Amino acid sequence: MPENRSDGSAEHDSPGSKHRQFMISALKEAQAALKQNEVPVGAVIVKDDGIIARAHNQVEMLQDPTAHAEIIAIGAAANYVGSWRLKGCTLYVTLEPCPMCAGAIALSRIDRLVFGAYDPKMGACSTLYNIVQDDRLNHRVEVIAGIMDEEARSTLQEFFAKKRSES
Repeated sequence: MPENRSDGSAEHDSPGSKHRQFMISALKEAQAALKQNEVPVGAVIVKDDGIIARAHNQVEMLQDPTAHAEIIAIGAAANYVGSWRLKGCTLYVTLEPCPMCAGAIALSRIDRLVFGAYDPKMGACSTLYNIVQDDRLNHRVEVIAGIMDEEARSTLQEFFAKKRSES
């Protein structure tokens, strides 16, 4: 079974690491969602050290409960590579994926998931469930958790604090 690493060690979170570089791109996508008054979650998919897809939540804009950043990015990446099988790809997302997104990650055969903030209410890649590493499924995903978690978490906290103050 792939290891679920959450140590934030220098190997995975040093300033020059690829994980940090790509998570910064995902955080930029989260900022784009924030500007559109969407829950600020961003995602990028990387293959051969280059971004092949990027997305952010568009649930409100599209009035589509499935328009999560991960789902949109997976669709764009599949279109880019010309296959639904995303072998050799890494998904970077600012928030731990929900059950729907975790299922899509496993089904698309993504090799690695790197996420920022843990999601205590819907997290399905280590917190509440671990769908992407379930031995009963025919594909398991390597998970690296907690990369730039403070930045990702603070963006989400600011968004929800603003929402609560508007109510």
